[in-house]
Amino acid sequence: MSLRAVKGMKDILPNEISKWHRLEHAFRQRVEGYGFREARFPIVEPTALFVRSIGETTDIVEKEMYTFTDRGEKSLTLRPEGTASAVRAFVQHSVQAKEPVTKWYYIGPMYRRERPAKGRYRQFYQAGIEVFGDSGPFIDAEVIDMVVGFISSLGISEVEVLINSIGGPETRHAYREALLGYLTPYRAELCSDCQRRMDANPLRVLDCKVPRCAEIAADAPSILKHLADEDRAHFDGLQETLNVLGTPYRVDGSLVRGLDYYTRTSFEVLGKGAGLGAQNALLGGGRYDQMVKSLGGSQTPAIGFAMGLERLLMAMPDGPPDRHVDVFIVAAQADVRAEATLLGRELRDAGLRVESDLRGGSLKSQLRRADKINARIAMILGESEIEAGVVQLKDLQEQTQDEVPRTQAAARVHALLSE
Repeated sequence: MSLRAVKGMKDILPNEISKWHRLEHAFRQRVEGYGFREARFPIVEPTALFVRSIGETTDIVEKEMYTFTDRGEKSLTLRPEGTASAVRAFVQHSVQAKEPVTKWYYIGPMYRRERPAKGRYRQFYQAGIEVFGDSGPFIDAEVIDMVVGFISSLGISEVEVLINSIGGPETRHAYREALLGYLTPYRAELCSDCQRRMDANPLRVLDCKVPRCAEIAADAPSILKHLADEDRAHFDGLQETLNVLGTPYRVDGSLVRGLDYYTRTSFEVLGKGAGLGAQNALLGGGRYDQMVKSLGGSQTPAIGFAMGLERLLMAMPDGPPDRHVDVFIVAAQADVRAEATLLGRELRDAGLRVESDLRGGSLKSQLRRADKINARIAMILGESEIEAGVVQLKDLQEQTQDEVPRTQAAARVHALLSE
């Protein structure tokens, strides 16, 4: 019996990883340009963290978390998302007392036992950002604009940005009553999950993907008509700033997101024509001004977003072939392999990426291997080259070959690479 990866969990092999690196590098470069710094959090957290932050009646907590009891009989959970961990760390380390505004980003694996779908896995990778300490609409607009610039830098052109405001406690209370008044006559037609949601958090009915529930939700009253004055002013400020930035967006009054902790700004970026299947969301986020206090901190406004890397990889165009080797050393005779290993060390010490096939083999087969791994240079070393203190430097891209003094070989390769 052969062992296989757990259902919904995927190996990422070297032939795929260059696209991952390109995505992660672009993300780091973009967010660090806005002053964000990386934070890393544990994969395992207390279960209570996610119950209190995400919401006890959400699908994630009710159905999708990988939860277990450790030997100390404590309930632990593999993290299903990153925001709760970030807030827990922010509170635990008293970060608010050290800086007025905190900007963090993270990249790492998350775990949800949902049904695997196109681009969706049970172990999946997310990147995200969190901003603590700024309550204004201007930071919301800057975050959304940053997202749009990042997506564009990946070569993904067909996207749509949706924004909404779900207000603060006053707005939510007023809208809850209006929404329940609308949904109650349809209660029997809703799925069993939405019937429970009506009692716990009726706004989550608007996020249901069951066709009949979505059909009913489409005619629900808009939360935008129930915004309190402060919430309305905040949402107006967000739109005005996005307009100044020239960031394209569309207001969608039904956008409430799937987590209970969101307040005021909510946004989502959808991919169009990107081969993403029926669920075409690339990333989403919003404001969660009450979570820090609910997890034991002081009242602190916050906003963030998270994106599934697998989804973005599907939407990204392919880049140039990966080149992970600068020089492939070819040992022309079997008895020069020891000297070839020394040459390899010399080149690596000079900052080059070097590979060789120390099993031996013909000159022709070793050159084929250099081509196959997309090395830029094949450096041929034989008995005559060792005696003369030279190497044969074959440029596989330009199809040229020169004899170079061994002491100058690394400098010559660096010069070719810089061209």
